[in-house]
Amino acid sequence: MRTIDTVLFDLDDTLHDDTTAYRAAARAVAERIAAERGVDASALAGAYEAEAMRFWAALSSEHLAHPIEDERERMWLAALRAVGIDDGALARTAADEYVRARSGELILAPGSLDVLTALRARGCKLGLVTNGFAATHHDKIDRLGLREHMDGFFLADEVGMVKPDPELFRHACRVLGSEPARSAMVGDRYGRDVVGAHDAGLFTILLDVHAIPIPPDGPAPDAIVSTIGEVLDVLAPFTSSGRTTSAPL
Repeated sequence: MRTIDTVLFDLDDTLHDDTTAYRAAARAVAERIAAERGVDASALAGAYEAEAMRFWAALSSEHLAHPIEDERERMWLAALRAVGIDDGALARTAADEYVRARSGELILAPGSLDVLTALRARGCKLGLVTNGFAATHHDKIDRLGLREHMDGFFLADEVGMVKPDPELFRHACRVLGSEPARSAMVGDRYGRDVVGAHDAGLFTILLDVHAIPIPPDGPAPDAIVSTIGEVLDVLAPFTSSGRTTSAPL
């Protein structure tokens, strides 16, 4: 029986609902601009969301050399141009407003804190492995109250690697005093979280909140859950306090 003493978590759409937060923030900024410039707020918000999705889907180590503030300004400028506004100053303002608006939407997913607390009580080390950038994600970590509940934070631009690079998962295990064979990864993205962690040798748990089909020729997750709370049941047989033993005869 495999023993797991370290559990790594993704952040966005795993420990908190980032999709809802960023869409609400984009809508708030778009509505303010629409009221001033007479454009369609839904079209502007949709254009920004599309730009953001393209950026994060294509994220690689090459992007780490560029500040996320500059990238977000670029995304807002592209979105503004999509609705007929070419205004760099407005793009900078929109980017700043967006960050503030999203900060106000941050909330842990139901059950997240219970899972972290229970795993620590079982003696597990906990780490956060995210493709997010330090400029925004340290603030997000603090606002979500995660700082005191985890043992290590591995942000893309601070470690110089992005998921699904297997070395990122190995690095997190080493820093936390473990190894892949004794570690698990919990995340919502098959390509980023499951594939990368699997290739590094970790036990993988997919939080299936996006209903994205798993490629038939790709590695299967070791477990699939629909809520973060189910992670405890999955890991129970592999963690010290979660195991049950038969009574002596």
